[in-house]
Amino acid sequence: MDAAVEQRGLDNVFDGDWNGAAGQFLLRWYSHSTHHERLLFAGPDGIVLAAPPKRVSSGRDKHAQVVARLSPDEATLEDPFSGEFETRILLIRFRDGSWLRVDTEESRSELHMYALRRPSPGAS
Repeated sequence: MDAAVEQRGLDNVFDGDWNGAAGQFLLRWYSHSTHHERLLFAGPDGIVLAAPPKRVSSGRDKHAQVVARLSPDEATLEDPFSGEFETRILLIRFRDGSWLRVDTEESRSELHMYALRRPSPGAS
């Protein structure tokens, strides 16, 4: 699995294109909150990211506020390995094809299961 991660460039935080949607989103990422972790929720209405407005030592979830919403037209959540590996890696894939890596707290999380149930972009 480590070789597949490196081969696909998934050992990086994003695809590397600062002009792409993922790069631009990442540049705005910390203007919403300086806390290094985000809570991610995904559903039919899109992706929601929440975080406390500043770094907190405890109660991260209790202090979390919505810091970004991405509609299904803007981005989707995907398992980059289509379930082949049990991994903590997910991608937020933007409409222009750029991506942002998200690491879940557990392998094969509910978010992974959600991403695997959804059709891949471009699939008929």
